[in-house]
Amino acid sequence: MQLSDMSRPTPDAVESSLTYTDGTSRTVFTTSVEVPFPEGRLIVSRTDLEGIITHANDAFVELSGWERDELIGKPHHILRHPDMPKAAFKGLWDTVAEGKKWHGYVKNLRKDGSYYWVYATAVPNIRNGQIAGYTSVRRKPSRTRIDELIPVYRQWLEQEQAQDKEKAAP
Repeated sequence: MQLSDMSRPTPDAVESSLTYTDGTSRTVFTTSVEVPFPEGRLIVSRTDLEGIITHANDAFVELSGWERDELIGKPHHILRHPDMPKAAFKGLWDTVAEGKKWHGYVKNLRKDGSYYWVYATAVPNIRNGQIAGYTSVRRKPSRTRIDELIPVYRQWLEQEQAQDKEKAAP
């Protein structure tokens, strides 16, 4: 599902082009503003098998900056921040597709270009012995762990970009 390009939220926002695993792409804008994860809250969302959002709790709506009706029916990658390597999401999807629980740290993009970090747990929803969709619960992440992961994610991104350049070379 093609998402529309973001509007530039501030004159100093950084423009990036993201290509998603479904082959679609869009322009996003990021700022250096981090929105802290609210104390005592949990973000909950559910998706179908293709990652299309079917449920978003109030905390998810509030922290994402989107309206509920802007989230429901959209791919969960609407929140993908350009600082997040594809490898992190491949691990998530491979794990839950096998019927297993996944945990990880994710930097999410808000509608206004700012960002927030989460510690996410994603699980498959099993109905009649088959995976029918996925549920993700996000909670306040460890700042220490985020600080450890930022250079790791940066390295993964650099490796991905180098591989993309090699593929594009004649």
